[in-house]
Amino acid sequence: MKSNADHHTQDQFGHLVARALSANLEQMPYEVQERLRAARMRAVAARRVAPILVTRADVQHMGDGTLTLGSPWKGWTPLASLFPIALLLVGLLTINMVLDEYRANEVAEVDAALLTDDLPPHAYTDPGFLHFLKLQSTDHTSD
Repeated sequence: MKSNADHHTQDQFGHLVARALSANLEQMPYEVQERLRAARMRAVAARRVAPILVTRADVQHMGDGTLTLGSPWKGWTPLASLFPIALLLVGLLTINMVLDEYRANEVAEVDAALLTDDLPPHAYTDPGFLHFLKLQSTDHTSD
């Protein structure tokens, strides 16, 4: 691979030859002028320009103060924005299931107490009765 100095030297030599040919162009016959013009066009078309490599940071600063992960993540942006929504839905469904289970257990405790105790039915409509049952169940578990 040639260095940048080699390319610069070649470019200087090419410019020197082009100036010398252009200076004496009027003195040459028409056929030679046309052949030189065609050769010049082929040389310009065949000249390879070294690609300029630009390094890019993995994190780019946007104009509005946000950070992005660069172009490889552009396709994932819609999927990444759906992830928190899906996570929120899973959390809400889990909370709902736990609360339903908790309510079912409370109703089962009242039904079990109603079926196994000798209290009158109007005692079960008392607002403090559920609290009374909970206190009794904690007293039995601490024994």
